[in-house]
Amino acid sequence: MFNKILIANRGEIACRVIKTARKMGIGTIAIYSDADRQALHVEMADEAVHIGPAPANQSYIVIDKVMDAIRQSGAQAVHPGYGFLSENAKFAEALEAEGVAFVGPPKGAIEAMGDKITSKKIAQEADVSTVPGYMGLIEDADDAVKISNEVGYPVMIKASAGGGGKGMRIAWNDEEAREGFQSSKNEAANSFGDDRIFIEKFVTQPRHIEIQVLCDSHGNGVYLGERECSIQRRNQKVVEEAPSPFLDEATRRAMGEQSVALAKAVGYASAGTVEFIVDGDKNFYFLEMNTRLQVEHPVTELITGVDLVEQMIRVAAGEPLSITQDDVTLTGWAIENRLYAEDPYRGFLPSIGRLTRYRPPQETAAGPMLINGKWQGEAPEGAAAVRNDTGVYEGGEISMYYDPMIAKLCTWAPTRDQAIEAMRVALDSFEVEGIGHNLPFLSAVMDHPIFISGDMTTAFIAEEYPDGFEGVELPEADLRRIAASCAAMHRVAEIRRARVSGRMDNHERKVGTDWVVTLQDREFEVTIEADQNGSTVAFSDGGVLRVASDWTPGNQLAVLDVDDSPLILKVGKVSGGFRIRNRGADLKVHVRTPRQAELARMMPDKLPPDTSKMLLCPMPGLIVKINVEVGEEIQEGQALCTVEAMKMENILRAEKKGVVTKINAGSGDSLAVDDVIMEFE
Repeated sequence: MFNKILIANRGEIACRVIKTARKMGIGTIAIYSDADRQALHVEMADEAVHIGPAPANQSYIVIDKVMDAIRQSGAQAVHPGYGFLSENAKFAEALEAEGVAFVGPPKGAIEAMGDKITSKKIAQEADVSTVPGYMGLIEDADDAVKISNEVGYPVMIKASAGGGGKGMRIAWNDEEAREGFQSSKNEAANSFGDDRIFIEKFVTQPRHIEIQVLCDSHGNGVYLGERECSIQRRNQKVVEEAPSPFLDEATRRAMGEQSVALAKAVGYASAGTVEFIVDGDKNFYFLEMNTRLQVEHPVTELITGVDLVEQMIRVAAGEPLSITQDDVTLTGWAIENRLYAEDPYRGFLPSIGRLTRYRPPQETAAGPMLINGKWQGEAPEGAAAVRNDTGVYEGGEISMYYDPMIAKLCTWAPTRDQAIEAMRVALDSFEVEGIGHNLPFLSAVMDHPIFISGDMTTAFIAEEYPDGFEGVELPEADLRRIAASCAAMHRVAEIRRARVSGRMDNHERKVGTDWVVTLQDREFEVTIEADQNGSTVAFSDGGVLRVASDWTPGNQLAVLDVDDSPLILKVGKVSGGFRIRNRGADLKVHVRTPRQAELARMMPDKLPPDTSKMLLCPMPGLIVKINVEVGEEIQEGQALCTVEAMKMENILRAEKKGVVTKINAGSGDSLAVDDVIMEFE
């Protein structure tokens, strides 16, 4: 076994590999760029080597720099994580020449299956059903338009060396094919150092289901069930679960056996994933094979009890697999939510900055009967596990140079419904401040009827949130629970203020009992009667709720019991009340005396400033291209400029007709959120 492993990656996956290596007694070496000097993976590793400037194409994906770090550190093996160099055959070749083990598949398997064009040809030769498309290289945008018409719209434009949603575009017409080709090509070059593009038919209403395979160098191979990855946005997975709520055992076995056969055909040895799209009749079509560890591997680990990183290391050290297919059992249900530094209220645009508060929910095992992910005997009722794979910390910075993922929050429980409920509680308990993030959106998905039913497709987000995410409107029953809780919390805060100011002592009570609670355009008149064990909140319509909590003013997380049912609220302070976040809703809750409420009703609403004649930068980023000139007449939907942030290109378009009167930025300029790019009349 190895003594030292270098992790050729960063962020949460580097931290994840370090944890397993430490468990195995193996020393770890981190690499880091200028932007990652204070990163968590650097702090966790036994050693760390600096490899260059912040941009990945000047540091993490420069093979010579990584090889220098290997030589400096004396590493015997390299785990590439995912992304960056993980599917780069030249990197595997360089390691082989250096006599350093690659914790991944052989170079030949990477070349055969890691390249999406080659892998599709091999699958076709092996009589594996594949999606129609053009597997040859595409020279330019005109060629892309011609091929798209031959395949038939809609089409998927994809980077051959791509992954993680980078370098992928859907085109529904010639204009989108032309723009999509160039953007995909640029993203592919920046993210992977390989700008080859191919085009395939975009299958509408598909489910995205993938099979986890594990093979060794002795001819053994197993599949570890499937993962459902249909909740996607911009071809980037957001929610994954294992197993799939859609597959039956016969289909699972057929997909698994085909996946292992395909892996063995190319001499695969390591963990890998074979991806399929599956239609409503459970017909499945090979998409690609990812010759690396997947982002969503934790859900497979949670239902199988198999540490995939450990198995990859053991296979790389020449050991045979210690499990056979008969040893693989799927126990319970696991769900993963990807927490991204993206603002859901601004079209999920990237958000960068400092994490002024970062408090994940406590990681827990399900109980003493959960051993290596498997139940020994009967699972206790309500048992659940929480896992959070992360690479950040409170006070750390989210950089514009890398993928915007902050953490992968996972829950496990004996059933899917229980795993979903455990995830709801975990999301409500997750505190993140200082940047925009998608926690509210994830909470909304967990409560969405289509997700709860398990009957979703990859079009879920586009169909259910066609105009973007605008928050959640909570039902009446939830509003009443929050109103009662906020009234009780406000009373506690008022008592504290009275005592601090000297207006109240142990013998004199100055805090009132009648309050008006306003939230989500609803108003509740309540009366509070408190005792040592909590508060009884009576509504003017006759409803009564009992609230108990040990919350104290200043705490940003309130764990309450409302009529013997738990309620978790994220609590912020606003004038005259609280900012409350719960189950995807972001609420301003005002708690006023009856007289204050009467006066508040007379106050006019504050109107937002008029920015309709300006193009504002929606995210921190770099101007790649300005498409228009001063004096030019523009049409609705016309491309105005391209902004790059976190390795993704975003085309900003005109919302209506107008004339460009001023352009304030040019190609190469770095802009902050709401900087004015151009003005119109």
